[in-house]
Amino acid sequence: MKNKTVYISLSVDVLHHGHINLINHAKKYGKVVAGLLTDSAISSRKRIPLLNFSQRKKILENLNGISKVVPQNEWEYSKNILKLKPDYLVHGDDWKYGRDKHLRSSSIKALKKIGGKLIEIAHTKDISSHSLKERIYTDATSPLSRQAALKRLLNAKKLSRFIEAHSPLSAIIAEKVFHKNKNGKKIEFDGFWSSSLTDSTLKGKPDIEVLDINQRLINVNDIFDVTTKPLIIDIDTGGKIEHLEINLKTIERSGTSAVIIEDKKGLKKNSLFGTSVKQEQENVKVFSKKISAGKKATTNKLMIIARIESLILGKPLNDALLRAENYVEAGADGIMIHSKDKNPKEIFKFAEKFRKKFTEVPLVAVPSSYNSVKDVQLENAGFNIVIYANHMLRASYPAMQKIALEILKNGRTHESEKSIMSIGNILELIPGTK
Repeated sequence: MKNKTVYISLSVDVLHHGHINLINHAKKYGKVVAGLLTDSAISSRKRIPLLNFSQRKKILENLNGISKVVPQNEWEYSKNILKLKPDYLVHGDDWKYGRDKHLRSSSIKALKKIGGKLIEIAHTKDISSHSLKERIYTDATSPLSRQAALKRLLNAKKLSRFIEAHSPLSAIIAEKVFHKNKNGKKIEFDGFWSSSLTDSTLKGKPDIEVLDINQRLINVNDIFDVTTKPLIIDIDTGGKIEHLEINLKTIERSGTSAVIIEDKKGLKKNSLFGTSVKQEQENVKVFSKKISAGKKATTNKLMIIARIESLILGKPLNDALLRAENYVEAGADGIMIHSKDKNPKEIFKFAEKFRKKFTEVPLVAVPSSYNSVKDVQLENAGFNIVIYANHMLRASYPAMQKIALEILKNGRTHESEKSIMSIGNILELIPGTK
């Protein structure tokens, strides 16, 4: 057995006795090579791990029974099996059923090609990394760890999905909802977008930068109280440099991951009005100075993303690209390119040219107008973040209006009950109510 090689696959985000059982069993058959799932592999199906790859690798390397740790870049085992040619693959028997059956089948085929053998052991009961992580995420989300999550997402995932949250309840919904595609991959939102438009609308105020940052952070803090994912906040033009420097320090202390500042001046008007209302773009040098001042006023924990309005205002693509170059040089941590065109052609063209010069700078899309574009298309075009900027509030308004009208029409609520959440469900929606 001494000359035999045994392969196991682990994530080890939260080390528990189930992992130890697996390792102890595996080492009976030979030298154990551990395939450690990378951050990108894990985040393709689950949340980004609490610990990064290097940290998890160090844990494994120091466990008794592990001879070698190698990266496993995807959930499929077969590539590593064919590459490493182990004599045995040791795995829990829980993958015989459910969504991982295909992983078992492909691993058996790979083992057959190299003359290896699958050894399955009883899955350790009453333990799950997922359940342990959920408890940790819920009970121990600090401002710093939440703040850092966006940068980790950008390193681990090609595209991160953010959705508008205008209240703690909308954020809870956004955090919990997920979709499993035909391949069994779990797709969920990676974080929240705090929109000046929806925050203003919710308070019955016009979207003209009328809410100060402290009013908006009350809502952000309420969202943070009941969720675990990172948040990006829209701060419009950022105001005067002197005010921006102070406000960014306040925002940073809240645990917010990033701010997006648009390069317009004067009274703020919503960008989707385009040229139908008077909107002026700030001078490139002046806005670059604003970005530099913001970076100097904060630590490197808070990301500053520059939003370019050139295409909104009918200016040529080269103007947007020139601004992007200047803003990155001024210290911007990312670029958001905005468009009100239903055709995404100009957005994709910008991304293509931008990526030729800046391969690593995060690029943000907000497809409110070009809403026929799928997230995978944005990912393939080189975007790192997609923001669904106002859809939760837009969904709630017609639903509430419909119910209010029905009650007036019928003089009672009986007819409306089929369209709304039951009293029982709403009482049980928030833990601790019952």
